[in-house]
Amino acid sequence: MASDPGGATSASREYDISGARELPRTHLSILLDRGVEKVGDIVSWLWLILVGIIVVNVTMRYLFGEGRIEFEELQWHFYAVGFLVGLSYCVVSDTHVRVDVLHTGFSLRKKAWIELFGILFFLLPFIILVVNYAVPFVIRSWEMNEISDAPGGLPYRWAIKSFLFFGFVLLLVAAVARLSRVTALLFRFPRPLSSDRGRTGR
Repeated sequence: MASDPGGATSASREYDISGARELPRTHLSILLDRGVEKVGDIVSWLWLILVGIIVVNVTMRYLFGEGRIEFEELQWHFYAVGFLVGLSYCVVSDTHVRVDVLHTGFSLRKKAWIELFGILFFLLPFIILVVNYAVPFVIRSWEMNEISDAPGGLPYRWAIKSFLFFGFVLLLVAAVARLSRVTALLFRFPRPLSSDRGRTGR
């Protein structure tokens, strides 16, 4: 998720992943992808912190016989945040799971039509459904100032639950960026960047 030394994020580069490399870019996709990448750059540091927490917790448990509930909860909190933000990064970089044995044999336009169908009829409705239920879920947790049920557990559980909403809004941003690239290839709207126009004829 890291940025390039020159300042351009990997979202604005041509990926080595087939679909991301072949689809034309648009001004909208670059703008939105960069936003997702910047959030990903920040959140990616959580994995380093998570590893440190795990090492400390394991050391305390097996060398000193003292486990810490707050460390246990911090582990799954950080993992949840990384996973939820990582969903949007996978869409931006086109590194999510596909049935590659079928997908790799398709032409670029056929891939784009499948992508269009999947985004419009599966991904976007799913995101809207989750966000719709996440809002009252988070509000209820915030209103009751929800805390951990475990003795010695962490307070402010509403904060971690808020990332369900945040993660899927970020996924929506990534999906819109991806959709703009698909429609640029299929319908030339929005207009693909001049350097990518040659790909739309494939």
